Amino acid sequence: MLAKGQTVIQLMEKLAPKSYAVEGDKIGLQLGTLHKEIRKVLVTLDVNEEVAEEAIREGVDLIIAHHAIIYRPLAHLQTDTPAGRLYEKLIKHDIAVYIAHTNLDVAEGGVNDLMSAALGLADTKPLEVLHSEQLKKLVVFVPETHHERMLDALFGAGAGAIGGYSHCSFNLPGTGTFLPGEGTNPFLGTKGKLEKAAEVRVETIVTERDEKRVIQAMRKAHPYEEVAYDVYPLEQTGRAFGLGRVGRLAETTSLGAFAEQVKQALDVPFVRVVGSLDREIRKVAVLGGSGGRYVRHALFAGADVLVTGDIDYHTAQDALAAGLALVDPGHNAEKILKAGVAAYLSEELQKLKTDTAVQASAVDTEVFRFL
Repeated sequence: MLAKGQTVIQLMEKLAPKSYAVEGDKIGLQLGTLHKEIRKVLVTLDVNEEVAEEAIREGVDLIIAHHAIIYRPLAHLQTDTPAGRLYEKLIKHDIAVYIAHTNLDVAEGGVNDLMSAALGLADTKPLEVLHSEQLKKLVVFVPETHHERMLDALFGAGAGAIGGYSHCSFNLPGTGTFLPGEGTNPFLGTKGKLEKAAEVRVETIVTERDEKRVIQAMRKAHPYEEVAYDVYPLEQTGRAFGLGRVGRLAETTSLGAFAEQVKQALDVPFVRVVGSLDREIRKVAVLGGSGGRYVRHALFAGADVLVTGDIDYHTAQDALAAGLALVDPGHNAEKILKAGVAAYLSEELQKLKTDTAVQASAVDTEVFRFL
């Protein structure tokens, strides 16, 4: 059985919801259709003609890329231009292209987490918080006979997480009353007669993102025709989501040694370094892509060094004067997402018992050549 295109993208958006994207970012389906079966998915950083040829050669139906292939509004679609040739080739071979950009940067398990993990950072948190998880209190009244079943359903659907703790709830026994009317089919009691039932009031926490799924699971596990439950908005917020990461190395090291570590971990031919190679490094800020404007964020976070691409001369001067070291592995260091996202999608599709294959692109889309 092959997965439908919509199914693959649902899994992708489970990892990197569209709501995480920076306003105005060009994400989502940019070319083709998802209304088809997918034999193979190709995960890539960029989509150029060489990647398109790879997709054709490998029998790919869907490309998931980080960088948009349509960034500015199209005034025309001429197939004798580089962009037009690329679009024509993809359309002729029915290859859809889906973009996950800043939403994948922000996502847990996305670009910045993959880079941080490769560099050995621990206790990471966002470098710039964009939004926090909205929390709600779910209260449901369930007969004692179905109490444990209800807890299993709620926790299985994602309810009950508070910080590093899971399966959090409060349970209070009591008496529920109801009078079944005409046309009802009560689980307990008799039509027209007031019923008193031993019930448990279950309170737990749900995120706004998980709310619908948790309520569906709650309804399915509840034996009553009409489920008595309440959902309350909370002023507290949950996990913070944002761009970049800041964390700590296991041990203090020199900037020179750390730069070599970045080079090896991110598989880049060279890095540019700002700062004395002898200075000690422990707290590290990371931001995939172009992160020059995050120098102040890194300084505010107390980082010793910022790892990011596309640093310009004057930004480097400002960072050096402020006492922040820089390691620039180039924009293409984001290629680390290829293996990470491919592994995630493969695992999720295997759980669904589909025959849809996922592979990371083997094409090097680095535009610079180093002499």
